[in-house]
Amino acid sequence: MELREVIGRRRSIRFLLPYKPVEPEKIQRMLEAARIASHWGNVQSLRALVAFRDSAPKETLDALQAPIAGYQIRLAPVVIVWYVETAAVDDQSNRLRELLKAGALGFGKDKEQALETQLIPIFEGIRESLKQPGLNEIDCGQGIAQATLVAFEQGLGTCCLGTPYGEQIRVGLGLPETCRILLLQTVGYPAESPEAGGQRPRLPFDKIFQMNRYDTPFPRSPAVVEELKADKMLQDPAPLPWREAELEYLKNALGIRGHGLL
Repeated sequence: MELREVIGRRRSIRFLLPYKPVEPEKIQRMLEAARIASHWGNVQSLRALVAFRDSAPKETLDALQAPIAGYQIRLAPVVIVWYVETAAVDDQSNRLRELLKAGALGFGKDKEQALETQLIPIFEGIRESLKQPGLNEIDCGQGIAQATLVAFEQGLGTCCLGTPYGEQIRVGLGLPETCRILLLQTVGYPAESPEAGGQRPRLPFDKIFQMNRYDTPFPRSPAVVEELKADKMLQDPAPLPWREAELEYLKNALGIRGHGLL
């Protein structure tokens, strides 16, 4: 499958087949993609704990909490707990030295001295602030996005779930105090159609992107839009006419009670 089609059709798949396990090698490919994603200063603070429902201990499964769409966690064959290891920032100087040796940082015969006397002292001076929410989350997001694309390319469905119970999850999983939970990602084989009801609603293009000035919307070319539709990066908007019937079927097939949100 072409990357453009993967990006265009990749959307949250909330309904997964609970009885079909996910091969560990497919999860490994997701993690490999996350591992090589770009990260500021090569710090690599993104971490993941993967819980396989058919083999994880009860205390691990009990620790996985989210206030919304709890049925997704209960039914998913795999839940990936993505988190930031802030202690990775403490070793940033060595990561910068690795970049320099790899030819990815600096130039000229004095680059080693410049690194030690200029760049490293700057980062050392703001080390603690770099552990706070912000830049780490942005770059960790790149790794999670790459893992998600690899999952879709392998025929898997995923959904990222936020949770206010990050500290409880951290403690329940036995993670160090230096860790900060980012999100839970359910992974499995889709029970719903790849369209998942169609292209989800999005704000108008000219309302969220600007060119040169805040009061100047970025011009949207109709020709580019048609090109993206042809490449299957833009699909028919939701809801597709058969979506409600599909949801009713999924509710019954998966034994989801109530309104299906919790």
